[in-house]
Amino acid sequence: MWPTYRPGQRLTAVKPWRKIRPSDVVVVRDPRGHDRWLLKRCVARYGNQLELRGDNPQASTDSRDFGHVPQRDVAYIVVTKAAPDRKTRPRR
Repeated sequence: MWPTYRPGQRLTAVKPWRKIRPSDVVVVRDPRGHDRWLLKRCVARYGNQLELRGDNPQASTDSRDFGHVPQRDVAYIVVTKAAPDRKTRPRR
């Protein structure tokens, strides 16, 4: 999700308490293999199906690769972010 979120940045995420809306950032398990978590932005809703995209299209694995995701698969909605830890900030 670079450039919006940086490696090492702390996020506050909560279990969904409402329907996911376009522009919400969510955490889901990778639909192709549940061994990793993905941080993605909801860009569209089709009933209970969500189209998820990364903020860096050239380096993102998202709905263009794995299709739409059922809302029930969303584990968390991101509600806040903190500054990245200086030790993990990427070098230029």
